[in-house]
Amino acid sequence: MGRCIIFCAGGFDRLAFPLEPGDYVIAADGGLRHVRALGIAPDAILGDFDSLGYTPQGAAVFPVEKDDTDAMLAARRGLSLGYQEFYFYGSLDGPRLDHTVANFQTLQFIADHGGRGYLIGRDTLATVIRNQSLRFPRGCRGTVSVFCMGPDAKGVRERGVHYPLENAVLSSGFPLGVSNHFTGEEAEISVESGSLLILWQRKDGFPACGGNKPLSAAYSAGT
Repeated sequence: MGRCIIFCAGGFDRLAFPLEPGDYVIAADGGLRHVRALGIAPDAILGDFDSLGYTPQGAAVFPVEKDDTDAMLAARRGLSLGYQEFYFYGSLDGPRLDHTVANFQTLQFIADHGGRGYLIGRDTLATVIRNQSLRFPRGCRGTVSVFCMGPDAKGVRERGVHYPLENAVLSSGFPLGVSNHFTGEEAEISVESGSLLILWQRKDGFPACGGNKPLSAAYSAGT
């Protein structure tokens, strides 16, 4: 099955990889501006449209007073259709810090439902892993930060980085994993029990998750 590609209303400058047949594109509220600027016809348009300022034709309209953010609405739509791989543009560089934090929790929601999601910013990528590992190829040199999501994350390992960890426990009350960095060697971040929020520089591309194959070189280039 393809990927679920979601455009949110935050800052956006370029795609990280080419869209492919089978990808399902969702424009969430103000994310429609990005989609139209790219000349893409989205498969779905949804939201409360307080950011966009008008209701586009054919959109699924939700009330402003609701429990879900527009990004969460899009994630729910993708999960309901069977997608397990999610990429969010316009999700890290917006003017609202609270929405960025909400997007981190949306990544956790996706992980809790057996999928994996990535927030794609201008300079930063973010994901949440739950009882999983990420493997970064040789050549990465940027910073990487790891945070506990929720209850203590146990059996945390960080290998191939400047500050390695082995069978560590990370808590949500102390930022032990902030501001590590790659060494140019192959690197792996894993957690045996619990969830980790991981942020790294976009120039280092996308890692392999669990036992899955790494993304292609074109994806990793972040072009």
